[in-house]
Amino acid sequence: MEDVVHIGFSTYIMRKRIICVLPPTSAPMRRIREEAKESGMLIDATQGRKTRCIIVMDTNHVILSSLQPETIQQRIVESK
Repeated sequence: MEDVVHIGFSTYIMRKRIICVLPPTSAPMRRIREEAKESGMLIDATQGRKTRCIIVMDTNHVILSSLQPETIQQRIVESK
């Protein structure tokens, strides 16, 4: 399981498919989130908790996580 990254609540994503990991606070990130929702490409992996991280994949999927971007980044580096 070295090619996957745990993003919380027993949810894993492929490390090689991640384009970027971003905080959700800026207006452009909110737009990315809304556009993904409208196009059916949004995956909410927060389990009802506050969104602290937006992960953009090479498949144009946008994944919401309740983990901090720094935590996700650390797990990406550890999975190499």
